[in-house]
Amino acid sequence: MIDEIRVENLALIREATLEPCPGLTVLTGETGAGKTALLSACKLLMGERADSAMVREGEAAAVVTGRLFTDAHDTDGIVVQRRVSADGRSRVRIDGSIASVRELADQVGSHIDLCGQHEHQRLLDPATHVGMVDAWSDATIAPLLCAYREALHAARAAQKELERIEEASRTQGERLEDARFAVDAISEVDPQPGELEELEETLPRAEHAESLISAALDADASLSDEGGCLDALNAAIAELARMGRVDSELATFADELSSVAISIEDVASGLRRYRQSIDFDERELARAQERYASLKGLMRQFGPRMEDVFARLDEARELLSLVDDAEARVRAAARERDEREAELSRAAKALTRARDAAAPRFCREVGRQMARLEMGRAELVWESRELPRASWTDQGPCACELLYRSGAGMTPRPLRRIASGGELSRVMLASKVVLGESDGVDTLVFDEVDAGVGGSTARALGMVLGDLARTHQVIVVTHLAQVAVMGERHYVVRKSDDDMPVTMLDPVVGDDRVREIARMLSGDTTEASLAHAREMLQEAGTL
Repeated sequence: MIDEIRVENLALIREATLEPCPGLTVLTGETGAGKTALLSACKLLMGERADSAMVREGEAAAVVTGRLFTDAHDTDGIVVQRRVSADGRSRVRIDGSIASVRELADQVGSHIDLCGQHEHQRLLDPATHVGMVDAWSDATIAPLLCAYREALHAARAAQKELERIEEASRTQGERLEDARFAVDAISEVDPQPGELEELEETLPRAEHAESLISAALDADASLSDEGGCLDALNAAIAELARMGRVDSELATFADELSSVAISIEDVASGLRRYRQSIDFDERELARAQERYASLKGLMRQFGPRMEDVFARLDEARELLSLVDDAEARVRAAARERDEREAELSRAAKALTRARDAAAPRFCREVGRQMARLEMGRAELVWESRELPRASWTDQGPCACELLYRSGAGMTPRPLRRIASGGELSRVMLASKVVLGESDGVDTLVFDEVDAGVGGSTARALGMVLGDLARTHQVIVVTHLAQVAVMGERHYVVRKSDDDMPVTMLDPVVGDDRVREIARMLSGDTTEASLAHAREMLQEAGTL
């Protein structure tokens, strides 16, 4: 929902602010006053193409800033800005950060429908028609559409797997030979998980066994042999203990050295155990070195890591198994594909039946609203054409479109071929009323929805717009007093008569609004037109 739009230096606008209400906001004014510039501002905020011709003459850039709420729970909103320089360059900011036009269209454009005689709108795109019917019958169609999409994705995956197996079964020449060579080379060595890491830890010890034993023996001798460290230490302990009877402080030193002696004896015992644990076997060492070299060779050829070697072996074995057992694998994959296709066919039929049942009801409801707008016997007609299986999409298995028939005896035609922009806008209006809150669009902007309308149709149009404003934010540019009086908020667009005209946008309330409605009724503000205007506003409950 649009909270506020501020426009600077766009077309004839020097500065203008529009604060539409959550319901129906109307914009009125003389022809040529500049209402189109306000619509251009909306287009810029929606991410549509910018043109340097939009910039007010003599100014460096046009700037449009808007604050919007994207859902009912959004309390902060987002602030977007579109700047168009006189040289044609366009810049976008979203919440102060630089953004792309695509991001602007995604975040803002998806929440606004601009419905006018020359606007590209969702109703003109047949691809959106099925979405309208689905949204209207969401409780019925949503689970069927979900099941269809799951079945479609499963069928695509099964077909892709079948093609992979068939391709593998046809594999010949160098690739197949490479796979056989890899299996033979790796299987001959037969590496085991964790084997390389174990060898890297134990091999250095085996290669230096003699030096390790010698070091342990020499250290043990230095500690334990006659005349070694322990003999000298024990002699010192004995002498200190003897003299400790004279001075107790020396006895303390004797006790401390006794603890050291016990630690040294433990170290000596440990060195002897270590020496005995080393089993030097030249043949075992040679075997481990050869094994390590073989593993390193595999890593150089298929690595660089041992994990890569194992992965290459699995890949090669799978390829060979596919070739060796090709027929059975192809048959199994084909059966799986056929089963998935059968499930998809059932899901597609269920979805199509549900849509073909819901769509005519949707068309009848839209027809009732079109009748309120006094569009004669005009109606929407649902057309559903089954597509070839290869053309099925996530949207469904059929090409669906809402066609327009202006009378019971007329041939239904695509909506994009309706000549009258006002007529097309009224079809959009009727559709939006029927969709209500099921529609994913928050804000609707109508331009020339009243083209070619007058009399009782104008009154009906105002009432339908009022109905629509219960579920949407609606902004309408209108020349009809019958529509203008329905607005909860009313802005008048005026243009100055200066040499450099300026378009101004002013809210009107009270007597000012009565005068504007009177002007729309008769072109002046006579007592009769003012009385009529006041009566219409009071009847609409908007005065």
